[in-house]
Amino acid sequence: MAERQSDYLSAEQHAAEMADYLAAGRARALELGNRGPLRLTADGKLHPDILAAYDEHGFYVFEGLIHETELGELRAGIEEMIERAPVHPGAALDAAGRPALGSDITRDSYLWTRPLADPVGGTAANGGRHPAKMAEPRPDAQAPEKIIYMMFNMCENMEAGLRVYGHPDLLAIAQSINGPDFVPYNDAIFVKQPGLGASVAWHQDGLTHWDAPNWDPGIHGFNFQVQLYDCTPANCLWVVPGTHKLGKVDIKRMVADNGGSDQLPGAVPLFCAAGGVTIVNRQALHCSFANTSENLRVSLTFGFHRHSAVLGQRGAIVVSADDVYDEARIFERSSVIATAIDARAQRFPDETPFTYQPFVGLEDQFRWDEAGRARLHDYSQKDIGI
Repeated sequence: MAERQSDYLSAEQHAAEMADYLAAGRARALELGNRGPLRLTADGKLHPDILAAYDEHGFYVFEGLIHETELGELRAGIEEMIERAPVHPGAALDAAGRPALGSDITRDSYLWTRPLADPVGGTAANGGRHPAKMAEPRPDAQAPEKIIYMMFNMCENMEAGLRVYGHPDLLAIAQSINGPDFVPYNDAIFVKQPGLGASVAWHQDGLTHWDAPNWDPGIHGFNFQVQLYDCTPANCLWVVPGTHKLGKVDIKRMVADNGGSDQLPGAVPLFCAAGGVTIVNRQALHCSFANTSENLRVSLTFGFHRHSAVLGQRGAIVVSADDVYDEARIFERSSVIATAIDARAQRFPDETPFTYQPFVGLEDQFRWDEAGRARLHDYSQKDIGI
């Protein structure tokens, strides 16, 4: 790949170089009409106007969906996860000498990278979904060698994270888009530290159905991002509207045609205040830039599929060579939703719990209690990805 001047910029210079692009993207985003408070119909379905906007653009910004009490609990959970992280990558103990959080979980709970780096762009990682490298500005001399880039096992490591996984409004959105038998994907926490946060290269998330005869714009599902702090154009996710309808796009060619710049034309930022929730079609072209701003972003990210798109498929997230999504496999991973609904009901008893159709009549088998905690162990080993 040809060298780019942007790779030699300092963090401060990169922020200045991005300023016009960020401002123009923000203006485009405000013109689309796909943001606002959640609106449900009398029967609990997503309002048709919101569905139409989501279908047209491939994303939507729900403003003010998470209330302040829950935001505070989620932030406290994130702070504990970071405090309990290994003292360095691969360490068994945290900075206080305690066993690192998640040390008994099969999947590592922490992913590290260099500050302001692009750890996956231009590599074969994640099925080669990130073919073009993002700009990698130079961090300040005082920056640490490695930073936490992503965190995993949200529902096991953070009880507030499990509860938001059972949020009735979020599950109502999932049901409206993917049907009453919707299926979970996975979850991850993106941490974009001020002046340090790494980029995520332009990509589309789907891997399985691009050439399927029944392909359609929603077949690879969607992701939520619950925003714990104010999101700005400088640190948030960016999407090219409408690309979820185009099939698999040639990202490398798009960047090359843009003079090698990762500032793709027409893209818009999914900025919002803390407590907002963004939803993005997994087929939409999206990225996030290195966070050379002064603002922290923490995004709880989890997605859902249609049952019909998952059943009988071989896992794109491969736990074992014979990881096929039959009904039993789908039911096992979906039980995390049932457990999350009960955990939430215990914490917020005045809230009407969501009714998850695959578990109607089975609620007593999936309570949030000691047996539920044991059942939740290693749930991420059963993630469902297509």
